[in-house]
Amino acid sequence: MALNQSFSWWCFAGRGVEDVDLLRAAKNIGYKAVELLPDDKLSLAVDAGLVIASHPGHRLQYEGLNDSACHNEIEDTILKNMEVAKKFGIPNLIVFSGERRPGHTDEEGIENTAIGLKRVAKAAEDAGINLIIELLNSKVDHKGYQCDKTLWGVAVCNLVASPRVKLLYDIYHMQIMEGDVIRTIRDYHSYFAHYHTAGNPGRRDMDNTQELYYPPIAKAVVESGYTGYFGHEFIPKGEVVAALESAYKLCDVV
Repeated sequence: MALNQSFSWWCFAGRGVEDVDLLRAAKNIGYKAVELLPDDKLSLAVDAGLVIASHPGHRLQYEGLNDSACHNEIEDTILKNMEVAKKFGIPNLIVFSGERRPGHTDEEGIENTAIGLKRVAKAAEDAGINLIIELLNSKVDHKGYQCDKTLWGVAVCNLVASPRVKLLYDIYHMQIMEGDVIRTIRDYHSYFAHYHTAGNPGRRDMDNTQELYYPPIAKAVVESGYTGYFGHEFIPKGEVVAALESAYKLCDVV
């Protein structure tokens, strides 16, 4: 079994290759999916024969699911984006904890996030769509973000107790926060409905200038029985199609 590889649109689009040409090139390389496209580009991906692997459930911002005052607005936004996901066959909607609230403990953040997700979990189950909480680093890129450790996200999933509330395990972000990537995949893969990659440091190509070596990581994902999408989310240093092809070959393990 090989990985179903995808790529994040925002990293590769607008860098010297026309939109349609980029999608076609990715398809020719072997990519099964693309993700995080603007709404007006979704049809282009479908026309190119690519699955749309993920889409935002709500915006990444200071306020998130850990703030109960935001639950009404977030619920409305997730339900609207769920309709988009149903229309385009998108399996995953990404959701966010938000930044730590002054005076609130981690336990309160976990509880509030779970309460917010319980409000939309049944709709996700009925639609067959995963709500995936993204694990982000709070050290470099998203200072203050609360869901910055695997076990924090696992605790939320356990409280919600829905088969459609899972985690987006972002390897780049979690290398910064906790490392031990392969052991974490082996121990907690049942909570992971989606993966993102990038080189660290710098969020650049997954080459020999950075500390993560992706072939054994990809192999661990395959060995876990994972059948979802393995999404590349790095900023290419050079020509985008060449970068996409290099990443694909690096992670094309069986």
